[in-house]
Amino acid sequence: MKKYQLYINGNYVDPAKGEWFDSIDPYRGEPWAKIPRGSAADVDAAVKAANEAMWRGPWSKMTASARGKAMHKLGDLVAANAERLAEIEVRDNGKLMAEMLGQLRYHPEWWWYFGGLADKLEGSLVPIDKPDVFAYTTHEPVGVVAALTAWNSPLLFVAWKCAAALAAGCAVIVKPSEFTSASTLEFAALTKEAGIPDGIFNVVTGFGPEVGTDLISHPGVAKITFTGSDTTGAKVYETGARSLKRVSLELGGKSPNIVFEDADLGAAAAGAVSGIFAATGQTCIAGSRLLVQKSIREKFVERLMELARSAKIGDPMAPDTNIGPITTPAQYKKVLDYIDIAKAEGARCLLGGKPASGAGITGGQFVEPTIFTDVVNTMRIAREEVFGPVLSIIGFDTEEEAVRIANDTIYGLAAGIWTSDLARAVRIPKLLRAGTVWVNTYRAISYMMPFGGMKHSGLGRESGIDAVREYLETKSVWISTAQGAPANPFVMR
Repeated sequence: MKKYQLYINGNYVDPAKGEWFDSIDPYRGEPWAKIPRGSAADVDAAVKAANEAMWRGPWSKMTASARGKAMHKLGDLVAANAERLAEIEVRDNGKLMAEMLGQLRYHPEWWWYFGGLADKLEGSLVPIDKPDVFAYTTHEPVGVVAALTAWNSPLLFVAWKCAAALAAGCAVIVKPSEFTSASTLEFAALTKEAGIPDGIFNVVTGFGPEVGTDLISHPGVAKITFTGSDTTGAKVYETGARSLKRVSLELGGKSPNIVFEDADLGAAAAGAVSGIFAATGQTCIAGSRLLVQKSIREKFVERLMELARSAKIGDPMAPDTNIGPITTPAQYKKVLDYIDIAKAEGARCLLGGKPASGAGITGGQFVEPTIFTDVVNTMRIAREEVFGPVLSIIGFDTEEEAVRIANDTIYGLAAGIWTSDLARAVRIPKLLRAGTVWVNTYRAISYMMPFGGMKHSGLGRESGIDAVREYLETKSVWISTAQGAPANPFVMR
């Protein structure tokens, strides 16, 4: 097994306490790497290095254009190492090689896009209403950023958070999930090769209640960006608030995928499968609530079942595998518990509903693609995030009812609409309380497009120009050009 080290101030170093823990391959169900167990001392070292590098080191002296060029080179290096990094991620989280390689090949776009944006973060000259004053604004980095990433797409989240932060001029300390730390530690070496100064990108691994809490409460951290569950996100928000840190959160979802009677049923069925069974349902944007107009429900469900039955379960490295294992033992148990809950609530199981077994399935963390019907929106299976390959079908009669059911949730991350009615395609997105709405497609992302949630699904946005604003402070500068006697000092100007 490979034994990894922390990455602090441009160097790989052993954890202060000399402790490591195993990273488990979800497919084989066995350890494959040793991950350093960081502590408060490691967090403190990383925060000090990041502040020194950002405020007094070469990063602060580099022009924005030079920072952008280093980021562009980093994108080139990721592109050259995409397959190697994807293989590491599959070993760590069990998702499909096809999925992770696709993510890693797309990953460089964030570094290229935000690298190009770095020298375009312009302030403005304000035509101020007071005489003899020259007034302007500038945008400056907020400070050292703590980036806490989730286990389902580790390096994609690194790109989403860190590319915008570095474009703004910040330094970052990444705390990856303890279940999927290896790829982020491997990635760190590429930042040095790209010419990003030591201390600007750091990785401290370990457990959330230990190193994660130490990181988000550290007085040297100015900004927190977190991806994970809404329960943990609330704790992160509370901890950050105690020291008035800036916080952005990308949290859970219970996204509605709405199929109207005028939809292309073949495309909608493929979109429904993509929405819940791709990535084994382990994605915050999973379309886990499938709202189907009752006039077409029977016909549509037949097409959906046919497509879902064709999904091949097995080795995530195999190119013909469609569904891999659940990433962690705790999540595997959670998914099975929710299946039992749904059955007890009276939902009718049309497909799956149990652990998967058979040739090529090892490790004991596979769940069959599962479809429930006769679900009502008050059931726990319709209200709580399962984060697995479990779909709830909910019927509706009218457009108004579909919108009401879709919005009847504490979450608001994403939604899908399937219709051939152009007016409806424009009308419904305005009515849905979701940060992203897809029409006649699902699960599409871009480095250009802001991503984030409403309600319990989070705060702030990642990707697109909106993302870089999360890492900037606006400064107002006033310069008096007045001559002669000074104004009355006891009166506000």
